[in-house]
Amino acid sequence: MGKTVFITGAAGGIGGACALEFAKKGYNVAVGYNTSDPGGLMERLKEYGGKYRAYKGDLSCYDTAVGVFADIQSDMGDIDCLVNNAGISYIGLFNTMTPDMWKKIFAADLETTVNCSHIAVKEMLKRHSGCIINISSMWGEVGASCEVIYSAAKGAVDSFTRALAKECAPNGIRVNAVAPGVIDTKMNAQLTQEEMDALIDEIPMMRLGTPEETAKAVFFLASDEASYITGEILRVNGGII
Repeated sequence: MGKTVFITGAAGGIGGACALEFAKKGYNVAVGYNTSDPGGLMERLKEYGGKYRAYKGDLSCYDTAVGVFADIQSDMGDIDCLVNNAGISYIGLFNTMTPDMWKKIFAADLETTVNCSHIAVKEMLKRHSGCIINISSMWGEVGASCEVIYSAAKGAVDSFTRALAKECAPNGIRVNAVAPGVIDTKMNAQLTQEEMDALIDEIPMMRLGTPEETAKAVFFLASDEASYITGEILRVNGGII
């Protein structure tokens, strides 16, 4: 039986690409989703061997997350790799936001990552092995105007990654993050063409990144090729930072 990866928010662009990348490499894939339908992804996963199952739930609720992890354990065995990809963004002025809006962003982008990591680490400690890869953002490092709360949440994910990596390293657990730049996903669909062109003009490689390019970086950090890498935030941004 091959290794198992659990990818949160896997119905989206980067999450779906990660699911396919891990499947190609022989992993069993547990697909986490909440509101987006993963049906199309599950059909594509059938092209590969291994087990593939979808698990619905709001992972920002700790009890729900515990239940999802228990179901995965029952269906697919131990989780060897956790990819914390679930998240949402909001583009708009900070002074127009409401407390409910930023609580929703922190819940999806930070609390989900903390909850799932907490549950996964407990099991990984028993085996003295495992890896966690968090999907951050370049805005977590430098901040973005009109994405203040999203930037704050991703900055917290970066700090969480580095700190947890230090704590878990003596027990054989690696924790890293990938920080994408401007990637061609639905998350950027709300931008106008003019805004998108302006962003592309700032990217030295003069194009958007793809979900597949991000997924390859994620898989590298999960692989034995990265066996001595922990606590890193790997930039995948075409040189913009």
